[in-house]
Amino acid sequence: MRANRIERPADLDVVRDSYDRVADNYVDMVLTTGIGDIRRHPWYKASIDAFADTVGGLGPVLDVGCGPGTVTAYLAERGLDVSGVDLSPRMIEHARRLHPRCRFEVASATDLDLAEASLGGVLGWWSLFNLPRDVLPRVLALFARALKPGGHLITATHVGDGDVVRTEAYGGVPVRWTTHRWRPEQLVDLVERAGLRPVAELRVPADEHTGPGVVVMAGRTG
Repeated sequence: MRANRIERPADLDVVRDSYDRVADNYVDMVLTTGIGDIRRHPWYKASIDAFADTVGGLGPVLDVGCGPGTVTAYLAERGLDVSGVDLSPRMIEHARRLHPRCRFEVASATDLDLAEASLGGVLGWWSLFNLPRDVLPRVLALFARALKPGGHLITATHVGDGDVVRTEAYGGVPVRWTTHRWRPEQLVDLVERAGLRPVAELRVPADEHTGPGVVVMAGRTG
């Protein structure tokens, strides 16, 4: 057992199965409507572009919770050495089909074996909100340890108070997962406690598709 092992969330299997069920509908939504594609959202695209400019040339980048690989592929187009992992095997099937030149693997954020100072960048792009509140800080600490000095983390998540249990998603598909919402200042505090220095924060109001969100980018200084 590795020293930095994180306890497996009790609902991991249920969450994985839920994302497997919605994967086909989610991918169809992204491809046909552009929802979930950062290239259709100027502020999210600007955030990812800033991240790419910051970590370019620092080493490998890992997209944790990559889904069908939309952001992974965009970063690859930007010239980054990027790979993606996702809990859902079906999401990874789509990622490999849609972006065959990119590298993807099935893995949970809580079961990554990341060497210290091995990555130039890590993304948790709308992918960490299912982690229990006592687990997220340990995952962020794992990411911070894996970053090289000068490396950066970018994460985006849902803003709010309390948790929301989802029972259907993306066209009425039955699911079972919990969305753990955070206030922006709470997320920034977690990032700082993980050992990273926040360098940018973007707050995005709710629109017709989703509730309010926050993007935080932070770097490892030493």
